[in-house]
Amino acid sequence: MQLIDTHVHLNFSVFQEDLLALRSRWQEAGVVRLVHSCVQPSEFAAIAAIADQFPEVAFAVGLHPLDADQWQPDMGAEILAKAESDPRVVAIGELGLDFFKADNQEWQKEVLHAQLEIAHKLQKPIIVHCRDAAPALREVLIEFFQTHGEVNGVMHCWGGTPEETEWFLDLGFYISFSGIVTFKNAHQVHASAQMVPIDRLLVETDCPFLAPVPHRGKRNEPAYVRSVAEAIAKLRGVALETLAQETTANACRLFQLEI
Repeated sequence: MQLIDTHVHLNFSVFQEDLLALRSRWQEAGVVRLVHSCVQPSEFAAIAAIADQFPEVAFAVGLHPLDADQWQPDMGAEILAKAESDPRVVAIGELGLDFFKADNQEWQKEVLHAQLEIAHKLQKPIIVHCRDAAPALREVLIEFFQTHGEVNGVMHCWGGTPEETEWFLDLGFYISFSGIVTFKNAHQVHASAQMVPIDRLLVETDCPFLAPVPHRGKRNEPAYVRSVAEAIAKLRGVALETLAQETTANACRLFQLEI
């Protein structure tokens, strides 16, 4: 059985001491590829070094919406150059909108739009972070699609309502679920995980955050994506092997990965 963890942050300091042990565990769990997300372009060198060490790691480059205030006039050119400089860059992001505690909503939209232009130019998918901002994100994407053309991608660590899930499915996006889907009271996430078409479904850890049951409260790691897949398979009433096969094929298709 093969799995792909489509969202990790292995460059974070909590992993510095035991990356080799982590790799042994994700290999034992059947994880054959990983997509390393990027919070800000300054991480690029560290992420590339991890991919040098572990050839199964592909990665993205972009600016997270919670870091939107760091956007500078030349940052778009920097992201574009970095994305073009390394064939292991398979996506732009993570980008998006986060209105949970934001007082810079309009600026976040501007930064998002600039990164959408990069993704469209390079014909690369986007990794989308969306928190308390689904209506606004939908508006930005529809406007961009109408004026520039479509961009594909994934709604990562998805926690929206089934109605919001349908919005982004209608826009052509994949939906990725994290350890939240294993939480007992995550009812709307469960409902979304049941309704997403099998050819648009992805799994992730978003490690080191949001460790799934039975590891909840601990540091998350790529091997635990198997627990995410098990939970979704149970919700959908399919075999784990079937769920793994489909989500792995989806990740390969979206990110142009080979295994």
